[in-house]
This record gives sequence, C-alpha cells and structure tokens, in this order.
Amino acid sequence: MEFFALIQSIVLGLVEGLTEFLPISSTGHLIIAGDLLAYTGEQAKTFEICIQLGAILAVCWLYRQRLLRVVAGLTREAGARQFALNLVIGVLPSAVFGLLLHTMIKEHLFNPVVVALAMIVGGLVIFLVERRERKPRIAEVEQMRASDALKVGFAQVFSLIPGTSRSGATIIGGMLFGLSRKAATEFSFFLAIPTMFLATGYDVYKSWHALAQQDLPFFAVGFVTAFLSALVAIKGLIRYVAHHDFTIFAWYRVVFGALALFYFLR
Repeated sequence: MEFFALIQSIVLGLVEGLTEFLPISSTGHLIIAGDLLAYTGEQAKTFEICIQLGAILAVCWLYRQRLLRVVAGLTREAGARQFALNLVIGVLPSAVFGLLLHTMIKEHLFNPVVVALAMIVGGLVIFLVERRERKPRIAEVEQMRASDALKVGFAQVFSLIPGTSRSGATIIGGMLFGLSRKAATEFSFFLAIPTMFLATGYDVYKSWHALAQQDLPFFAVGFVTAFLSALVAIKGLIRYVAHHDFTIFAWYRVVFGALALFYFLR
C-alpha cells in the first residue's frame, strides 16, 4: 500500500471512530474529509460504510458484558427480552426506509453541500431541544417500552440524510420523547449495533463488484483505526453527558457546516 493511501486510510478511520457516536455526523465528516483527501467515488462510499463496522464493534466490546447478560437472559428474563425487542423495533423504520431509498441517497445526497446544510440544520435542532424545559420520564434504558423504541427508531430515519448524524438523531429524538440524556445516549449506542451491521452487510453486498483483493489492506487499516478511536470517543462521551448538555455540539455543527458550505460553494 502506498504511503499516501496509508495516510488516507488512517485519517478517515480516525474521523469515523471519533465522530460516529457524537451528534455531529460521522458520514458528513467522512464525505468532506474524503473530498479533501481526493478519495471519492463508489469505492470510497463502500469504504466509509465498512469502517463504520469497526466503530460499531467498539460498542460491542465496551458493552460486551451487558450484551452477554441480555443474550443469556433471553429465555428466562422478561427485561432481557424487552431490551432485545426494543432493539428490533428501533431498527425497523430505518431498515425499511434505507432499503427503499438506498440508491437515491447514495447517488444524490452523498455530497459536501448536502452535508453542510444538514450539519447546520441539525445544530439548530439541538439548540431548540436543549432550550426546552423537560423532566425525563425514563432514566435508564431498561425502563423503555416498545413504543419508546419505535419513536426513537423513526427519529433515526432522519439520519439517512448525510450530515444529519445517526447518533444525533437518536439521542435528540430520545430526549424529545422523554428519555434522560444518559438513557438516550446509551440506547443510541445499542441501536447502532443492529443498524450498522445491517447497513454494512447490505452495502458490501451491493458494492462487492467495486472491491478487489489489493484493497483489503487499505480497508483493514481504516477498520482498525476506526475501532480504536471509537473506544476513546465512546468513553469520553459517556463521561461528558454525565455533567453537560449537547449545546457545544450544536455550536460545532453550525460553525463547521457554515465553513464547509462556504468552502464548497466559493
């Protein structure tokens, strides 16, 4: 693998891992970073999806004991079955709309201008939500009902628009529907697991023709980099939400989106 290709893979892996679980849009950052690094096209889109799997595996690793307890309790614990059911229900809306709109989104919305606009709009939404006075009715993920999971699932559909942020849509959506900031953040992590496994598998299946054996090292470096950097980002976000709101991410989105819009429209 050439040196510049190695740098591309590492940078994009870092961007993915550090932004996947923050409400600032990993896909949006990857599209813009890929444009700046001159890595665009069909293969680039598939690479971006694949390295997201590395970030999702970081969630699986950090929450492995909790996930294993759920799996072990499926046959005997109502709480474990409800948790698993909530994940299935939560992923259904984006799975359905993703299948229906997959081609259109990849062909028409994967561009820096759409990302910049979505970043700004998403930032303004966070501002509005954080300004509202609210008293969460759900403090922990385990208290969620199927109806709560479905509402968050429909909020996640908005993340199909590049630049919106999957984590941002689910966290802010969860808060709007009565989840505490901690519960909304954790459910966003868990919901990412089936969502991104399905998205990655489907995208690789559809784009298999664009891959070649010589691409494997490039994909592997990005994958591992995304995994390691996501570990850092997840731990940092959990500590952050214990004492802060998401206003700083709203400011970041608006400023970053405005700068990106100026750069790509100049």
